[in-house]
Amino acid sequence: MRRSGYEDSVADRLRDELPGGALGQQVADDPGVEIDIEGKTQARRKAIHRVGMAFSLAIFAFALYVLSQTVATVNLSDLRKSVAATSAEQIVAAALLTALSYLALTGYDALALRQIGARVRYRTTALASFASYAISFTLGFPLITAGAVRYWVYSQAGLSAGRVASLTIVAGLTFWLGMALVVGVGLVLRAEALADINQLKVSINLLIGSGVLGAIGAYLVWVGVRRRRVRVQGFRLRLPGAGVTLAQMALGVIDLCAAAGALYVLLPPQATPDFLTFAATYVFGALLGIISHAPGGIGVFEATMLKALVAPNHATLLAALLLFRVIYYLAPFVLALALLGANEALRRWQGLREAIDRSRGEE
Repeated sequence: MRRSGYEDSVADRLRDELPGGALGQQVADDPGVEIDIEGKTQARRKAIHRVGMAFSLAIFAFALYVLSQTVATVNLSDLRKSVAATSAEQIVAAALLTALSYLALTGYDALALRQIGARVRYRTTALASFASYAISFTLGFPLITAGAVRYWVYSQAGLSAGRVASLTIVAGLTFWLGMALVVGVGLVLRAEALADINQLKVSINLLIGSGVLGAIGAYLVWVGVRRRRVRVQGFRLRLPGAGVTLAQMALGVIDLCAAAGALYVLLPPQATPDFLTFAATYVFGALLGIISHAPGGIGVFEATMLKALVAPNHATLLAALLLFRVIYYLAPFVLALALLGANEALRRWQGLREAIDRSRGEE
């Protein structure tokens, strides 16, 4: 059997890397041995995917159980009273913090566009970023929903599908850097308070937080010493340097803290720990929601916050969480659909006017 150059290189690697080289030599020298590396890799990926899906379903099922047990103890009239007791000042503050969070999200795309060397007007950037996040936050499946919205808007500005994909990856990196920084700082500075919430020892919280911050520091050094390129889903992407990475982390922290603040101001006074502890708890709840693949983390996020926060009754907490869903998720979702519809109508009207002008010119 004739082996390809790829198989020869694999055989050489086996010969060099396996202990003593004996098995590697046998595999390399025996032309009758099939080396199905690609098939093994695909099988491994499928196995990992199945385990991940099972883990996600387990988180979602447990969260639904916790949420159902909690909701069963809540009287509907008490819930209505708690919603009605929320002041106008709280609603306005939550709305302003929501606006700040989405404003920071537009910075995700602005930084990503700068990184890939694309020039796009901020008006277009703001529309693509706001609409993609508002829709994906509510519907879930961000790679599909956010990617489709971004491509629809940015393709009108001349960006190719590959550049939109690269932009999406860089913007996602900004989100994860901000999340990691908030969690790391929270676990280090509020290890004892968070121990009461996550039921881990203080020393373990300190260890995890230090590890997260150490990983962030190592990443900054890694991208700072020279330009780094990675391959993600078939795309060759140059990672941002240390300066842009620091800006990414700052935007991520502003976004997450503003989002956490939108819920924080809606909570009853008895259920509000210090903000840093709450922000770390919020990010942890959001992370579980992402892992569960539930649209917007619905159910999972609420169950996490209900278990983590302490209040005289569950009705006040549930009312705050429902109002937060409306202000941070539902209202931006409706606004995003309206803006996309208006943008499409304007684009078609401009196209119609250009066609009319051309026809008049031909006459």
